[in-house]
Amino acid sequence: MTVRSKIFLVVALALAVTGCAGRKTHDLLNTTAVTVPASDIAATHEIFVATTREKATKDPRQVFDGNRSLTTSFARVEVTVPKVHQLGAIERVKGAANSNPAKDFTATNVAFYEGAPQFAKAVGADIAMRGNRALVFVHGFNNGFDDGVYRLTQIAHDTKYPGTPVLFSWASSGKTTGYIYDKESANAARDDLEETLRMLAKTKVKSIDIIAHSMGTWVTMEALRQLAITGDRDLSDKLGYVILASPDIDVDVFKKQMIRYGKPDKPFAILLSGDDRALRLSSLISGDKPRVGDYGDAADLASYGVSVVDLTKTKGGDRLNHAKFADNPFLVQLLGDRLRAPAGLASEETAPAQIDNLGQGIGKAVGSVAEIVITTPFRVLTIATGG
Repeated sequence: MTVRSKIFLVVALALAVTGCAGRKTHDLLNTTAVTVPASDIAATHEIFVATTREKATKDPRQVFDGNRSLTTSFARVEVTVPKVHQLGAIERVKGAANSNPAKDFTATNVAFYEGAPQFAKAVGADIAMRGNRALVFVHGFNNGFDDGVYRLTQIAHDTKYPGTPVLFSWASSGKTTGYIYDKESANAARDDLEETLRMLAKTKVKSIDIIAHSMGTWVTMEALRQLAITGDRDLSDKLGYVILASPDIDVDVFKKQMIRYGKPDKPFAILLSGDDRALRLSSLISGDKPRVGDYGDAADLASYGVSVVDLTKTKGGDRLNHAKFADNPFLVQLLGDRLRAPAGLASEETAPAQIDNLGQGIGKAVGSVAEIVITTPFRVLTIATGG
């Protein structure tokens, strides 16, 4: 099969698995304000943003588009969550219509910062007010700016994260056909993520937790590798949890990254799934080489000092099975249970009891029987999540 025919096949498969729902817009803001009773709103979240995207001029409702900027921009987005919200879901209006705050996640306000000093002052004040913790989310392939904002809002809301949510949004094109462009954008954003993490570490923060998804795990691992090279891999002991969900990284490349980074001192987890259809496409594009997110040898990965959580036997929220960590109700609550305990107090010895207790109650609620297999550098745990 020629390279051209392989790319055509990948695009066709990508379009098949994502469906034919029409053109997907990446509008974040409404054209006019939609007012609803306060009783229809479950919560309002402030999402701090560092991004390597350019400001959207052609479609201002997008706020930031898929074009790359050579500098990092900073903003804060206010997002409301509707009372009707279901755990693990992101309720979105279809097409270009205005969001209804009573039914949809809705961005109600965006504030821009002139530069890093102004942003650092604002995010630092918020961190100090919220308990000195920050959660940095790095989105994946085929994500518009809106996708990252709403996903982090959903994660912060559903996990009841006790700190400041910070979105690092690199310049994904937000298109299923933009894989190569996105990969280069991810490469270009490594230094910016490193500098954002260093900026946060200079505040009064005590723990910087990181959740990265899909291609965002590549950006994250490269930034951590660069920190390690400078001798500050743990951000002066302020680095907390590192959670790599569905990592779209070549397995051999990840091993080299971990060799440079070294065995982690704080909880460092990989969430993978053998039925991840998105990573199958990525593997095909990448010369049929396995990706970390669907790799079949958990013990091999664990030997580098990480915990590997196999979610293959749990249900995903869509046909791709690529975002189980955030759209499966049980896994979201499990993630929240872990994140609410500071990383310095977390222990792999307490994890089995936490998972088992959650599984007994939540497994029945979601109506599924499943298993989570956790492979650590020391042992393998198999936990039933339903019955």
